[in-house]
Amino acid sequence: MEKKTILLTGGGTAGHVTPNIALIPKLKEKGFSVHYIGTENSIEQKLVSECDGVYYHSISSGKLRRYFSLKNFTDPFRVVKGLFQAKKIIKTIKPDVVFSKGGFVSVPVVVAARKRAPIITHESDYSPGLANKINARFATKVCVTFEDTLKYVGEKGIHTGTPVRAVLFEGNREKGVEITSLGSQKPVVLVMGGSLGALAVNNAVREALDELLKTFDIIHLCGKGKVDESINKKGYVQYEYAGDELPHLFAMTDIVVSRAGANAVFEFLALKKPSVLIPLPKSTSRGDQLLNASYFERKGYAVQIEQEKINAQLLTKTVQELYKNRESYIKKMEKDSPGDGVDAVLSVIMSVVGDKK
Repeated sequence: MEKKTILLTGGGTAGHVTPNIALIPKLKEKGFSVHYIGTENSIEQKLVSECDGVYYHSISSGKLRRYFSLKNFTDPFRVVKGLFQAKKIIKTIKPDVVFSKGGFVSVPVVVAARKRAPIITHESDYSPGLANKINARFATKVCVTFEDTLKYVGEKGIHTGTPVRAVLFEGNREKGVEITSLGSQKPVVLVMGGSLGALAVNNAVREALDELLKTFDIIHLCGKGKVDESINKKGYVQYEYAGDELPHLFAMTDIVVSRAGANAVFEFLALKKPSVLIPLPKSTSRGDQLLNASYFERKGYAVQIEQEKINAQLLTKTVQELYKNRESYIKKMEKDSPGDGVDAVLSVIMSVVGDKK
């Protein structure tokens, strides 16, 4: 059988990359040659470089903004440059299908591919972002994580859930205890600020440490350059980022405190981890995390705290109450969980490749 080629794209944050990484092992099993287009020295390049047998290509790109910035005058030229670079790459590798996870790097790739290969996009958030709104115009199919998102994407939409990395299900609690050097007597709270860190979350957790540590051990993933070396408290460990260690940290975790990025919260759902979600406020985002968090709270998977209201006392009380009632949250997650979206997305890819052939 002739070997098929798939071109993946997406970047800017880990949430635009990890679903692609979740798909890669199954794509290779299906006989695909896997190529990836992202930007240079980026989070997508770092994460994809850890995957065996994937060809990575760098292009220029600029951010798509809905607000005023001086970079709005220069970034369009970077996007145009990236468009020509993507066209050259696509002409060379001749993909059978393009799969886009969004982020600003994906737009020149999708536009460049529109007449050369069928395109599938995947929207993680409750409502589509600007990049995916543009990409959807050229897409054959639009996969969505939330079933409610179908109303935004029309007849191209397919509810698939989100691909979850298989490795996350392979964690070992004992290895987590060994990695962190924490005891195994107290319940564990895992704090995640996202791949870029989250100052408001970090500050609230650190202000609440003395009270929280009376009941919990705390693992804090606080973002690059955001470890506070001055804090040395028993039961509290800090890391900038967790890579291979993350499955083992999840295995020892009882509840999570996190931002509300869609890929992260669906990983919590798949792993049955109740969470306290602190979404990015509307003032610093397009409001997608607020919608994600509200959905998860409404479904009974999580509790939401608005960033504007967060303080040490409220965070402590919310974590304690969530832990006390965690079994009811877990039962709801077990009942409703759509599980891993890898197979559903893979099915869409195979159907589109079949149509092309």
